Order: sequence, then structure tokens, then C-alpha cells
Amino acid sequence: MKAFLKYLTLFLVGGAFYYALEVLFRGYSFLAMAGCGGLCFIICGVINEKSRCMPLVLQQLIAASGITVIEFIFGLILNVWLGLNMWDYSNMPGNILGQICPQFMVLWFFLSAIGIILDDVIRWRLFGEEKPHYHLFKKGHHRK
Repeated sequence: MKAFLKYLTLFLVGGAFYYALEVLFRGYSFLAMAGCGGLCFIICGVINEKSRCMPLVLQQLIAASGITVIEFIFGLILNVWLGLNMWDYSNMPGNILGQICPQFMVLWFFLSAIGIILDDVIRWRLFGEEKPHYHLFKKGHHRK
């Protein structure tokens, strides 16, 4: 039950932030994007659960890739298959089917650091998990 509550909390926090981010920058969003954001936030959080010594930059790269894949899948289902036309990146250089583009993957790289840290703080403060600690590139070795 605790695991369900934890992931539900993380999903809702991520969904709310994603939705709010879209409203802030686009002026509107869609409820389905809260679901997309919830999944993206969970992806950001589970990356370093097995290996706490993974450099933050590598976590960000994996998270940005995962977010881009999730957005592509959501775009194919919601925009292409269901025809909801929630977004269209066809005018962006390097886009794939108008659903994703490299420019947003770069944005996700930087925003994912916030998601990773927020996820870790929620897990630490609300669910008693390990206190977060980070290193940007490579874990330092201690000399004896």
C-alpha cells in the first residue's frame, strides 16, 4: 500500500507540474498531458533507484530521452491516431511526425534536473527514503 501511495503521489505531483508548465508557457493544456507528465515524473525518479551513484548529468540524459519517448507515444495516440491536434511541431527543425523535436529534448534535459531532485526530496521527506545527494559528472574517489 505504501508503494502505491508513493507512486500515486509522484504521479499526481508530476502531472500537476507538467500541466502547470504548459499553461504557463502556452496558456492552456489538456488533461491528458497531466497523465503524460505524471509518467514523465516517475521516469525521472526511478532512474537512480538502483544505483544512487549515477551522475546527475547521466540521469538527466536518460530522463530527457524517456520523456521524449513518452511524448512521442502520447503524440502518436492523441494527435495522429485520435486526431485531437493537441500539439504540432511540424514547423520545428528535426521533428519526427510533428510530435517531437530535438529542441524540446534539450529543454527536457535541463528541466529533468528539477524533476529528479523534486522526486528525491518527496521520497526522502514523505516516504522516508535515502536523503538525496548528487554529483554532476563522476563520483569522486576517496583516498585512504
